Amino acid sequence: MSATIQHTDVGAYALGLLEEPDRRAFERHLSSCAACHRELGTLRGLAASLDGLPPIAEDPLPPARPDPGVVGDLLRRRRAGARRRRVSQALVGVAAGLVLMGGAAGLGVTVASGEREAPPVAAPENGVEALFRDGRRVSATDPDTGVKGTVAMEHKQWGSRVGLRLGGVQGPLRCELVAVDRAGHRHVVAGWSVPPKGYGRPGSPAPLVMQGGTALAPDEIARFEVRTIGDHRRLLSVPNA
Repeated sequence: MSATIQHTDVGAYALGLLEEPDRRAFERHLSSCAACHRELGTLRGLAASLDGLPPIAEDPLPPARPDPGVVGDLLRRRRAGARRRRVSQALVGVAAGLVLMGGAAGLGVTVASGEREAPPVAAPENGVEALFRDGRRVSATDPDTGVKGTVAMEHKQWGSRVGLRLGGVQGPLRCELVAVDRAGHRHVVAGWSVPPKGYGRPGSPAPLVMQGGTALAPDEIARFEVRTIGDHRRLLSVPNA
């Protein structure tokens, strides 16, 4: 057996199941561990309370003392199981942390409106404002709907990171930004809801600012479209020229 001492060894010590090295090590541990000392006192009190019971008739053959090797193997398995549970719990915590970190570093949506909101947290350098500053930008205004917008693109290994700044749109609406490739196929980049006051209008002058992504590379995109969800009405078309 290993001489490594754990609090759970107090039961084995009280039963006289510890081997000599473990017993000596546990006695050293017991001198400085109040919890084990209290538990050992409880077990000894239980043994004392049994003294007043009538004797039990002895069997013709006395019960064999447990094999210390078997007991030691059981104790080692118990300690190993406890270690595995602690490691599993730690791994679950690390995995949850990584998921949260991945979500914070991935694509997100930032919406600005004229309504009072909590103070915004300063955007990181790779946020949507940096995308509009450093990325490839295209803009357009629809003469019929009055909706105007700017799209910013940044090439990534997985496709394109896309930002949108949109104004002149009144709600309530549910909309989506669509990237149309050179073959005419549409790929949804992001979706959102427009409140009744809208964005970039009198009474709600702040534009909608958001970001999303597509598997298309910037050069594969012919244009971007802002469409309503459901009836697919086109509010704005922004050529990628």
